[in-house]
Amino acid sequence: MALLCGSLFRSCHFSLLSSHLIGNLRVCTRAVYPQSSWRNTISTSVRLRASLTGRTTSYQIYSKATAPLPCGPVLTPCGHYFHTSARLRALPAPLIWMIIKPLQKIMAIILGRSIRKWWVALPDKRQQLVRKYAWQKRWQIAGGAGVAIMIVAIFLLTHLDESPLTGRTRLLVFSKENYMEMAALTSDAYMEEYAELLVPVTDPRHQVVKWVVQHLAQRNKDIPEVNDISWTVHVVQSPSVNAFVLPNGNVFMFTGMLEAIADVHQLTIILGHEMAHALLGHAAEQASMSHVLELLSVVLLIAIWAMCPHDSLSMLGHWVQGKLRELLFQRPFSRKLEAEADQVGLQLAAKACADVRAGPVFWQQMELRDQLSGEPTLPEWLSTHPSHRNRVAQLDRLIPEALELRERCVCPALPATDPRDVFSKSVRVLLKNTRE
Repeated sequence: MALLCGSLFRSCHFSLLSSHLIGNLRVCTRAVYPQSSWRNTISTSVRLRASLTGRTTSYQIYSKATAPLPCGPVLTPCGHYFHTSARLRALPAPLIWMIIKPLQKIMAIILGRSIRKWWVALPDKRQQLVRKYAWQKRWQIAGGAGVAIMIVAIFLLTHLDESPLTGRTRLLVFSKENYMEMAALTSDAYMEEYAELLVPVTDPRHQVVKWVVQHLAQRNKDIPEVNDISWTVHVVQSPSVNAFVLPNGNVFMFTGMLEAIADVHQLTIILGHEMAHALLGHAAEQASMSHVLELLSVVLLIAIWAMCPHDSLSMLGHWVQGKLRELLFQRPFSRKLEAEADQVGLQLAAKACADVRAGPVFWQQMELRDQLSGEPTLPEWLSTHPSHRNRVAQLDRLIPEALELRERCVCPALPATDPRDVFSKSVRVLLKNTRE
C-alpha cells in the first residue's frame, strides 16, 4: 500500500488537464473581450498541487473577469430570493432560537419530571379519580389535540416556499432577511477565528480562488440570486480539506482543499458546489428543519420524562429519541441538500466552461485518498454527506446534460481524452505494477 501511495504521488497524468485549462480560459477571454482591452490587464501565476500526483502546475490567471457569454438561463429562477438587508435593531430570529434552544430541552425535562413526581405522590384513589376524569373528558382532550395539530399544520403550510433554481417545495420558518443577519454574525465569528490564518490577498492561492469565484459569478449572471450576493473570498492556511460559502457570500477556502485539488476544473466544480448552497438557501432551510424538529421533540421529551419510572430510563429514552431524530431526519435531509448542491454546482461550472468531467474524478481521488490514509469511513447512513462513490455515480449521470449546457454557452471544445478514463487507467496500471 505504501508503494502504491508513492507511485500515485509520482504519476503525472493530470498535466494535460492543466495545460488545456489555460487554453480554454484564454480562448474564452479573447472571445468575449476585444484584444485591445487587455493592454492593461495584470496576470498572476498561480500554483496548485494535485494531492494524488504531487505535481505542481502553474496557471496564468487574469485579474479581469470574463463577461457572461450569451447563453440562456437553464436553471429557471423561481420563488423568493436571498438579498442583503439593512441591519435590524432587534435580534434576528435564528439567533433568538439558538439562545432558547437549550432552554427548551431543560424546560421539557423539568416539566416531565415534575409531572412524574406529582403522579407518583398521588394516593391510589386520587390516581383512579384522575384516570376516570380523563376518560370522561376524552373527547375534549382529543379535540384539543386535534386543534393543536391543525395549528401546527397551518403553520407549516403557510411557511412553505419554492426553492430558487430547482423549484422544489421546502419549509422556511425564518425570513431570509433575518437569516442574512445571522449569516453576518456567523461570518464575523469565522473572521475572528481565522484572523491569524488568512493568507494575504496578494497570495497566488487567494488570487486563483478569487478569480474562479468571479468567473463563476460572471458566467452565471442570468441567475438573479448570483447578482443579489456580494462574493468575498478568504483563504485559510489549514491542512483541513474543507471549503464553504456562507449565505451572505463569504467564501472560505482552506489550503488543505487546494492541495487535494488536481486542477482548476476541479476547483471550479468545488466552488460551484459551495456557491450553490448559498444560492439555494440551504443554510436557512436546514435551520428551519432543525427548528421544527426541536419544537416537536419537546413534546416527546416531556412524555419520556413523565412516563419513564426512573431518571436513568428517561435519560436513555432522551438519548434514543435524539439519535433517531438525527439518523431518520437530519442526516438524510443533509445528504439530500448536498446532492442538490452537486447538481446545481455542476451546472454553474458548466456555464463557466469548466471541464465538468473532472467532477467525478475529484471524488474518486478523495475516495482513494481516504483508503490510502487508512482513515475510517463512516457508512453513508451515518454521514451528513453522500459517500464518495455515490457522488461519483450521481455526477456521472449528470455529465451528459452538463456537457450540453456547456455547448449551449459557446464554450471551447473539450479534448477527446476523458479525464475519468485517464484516472481509471492510471489507477489500474499502478495497481498492476504494485502487485508485480
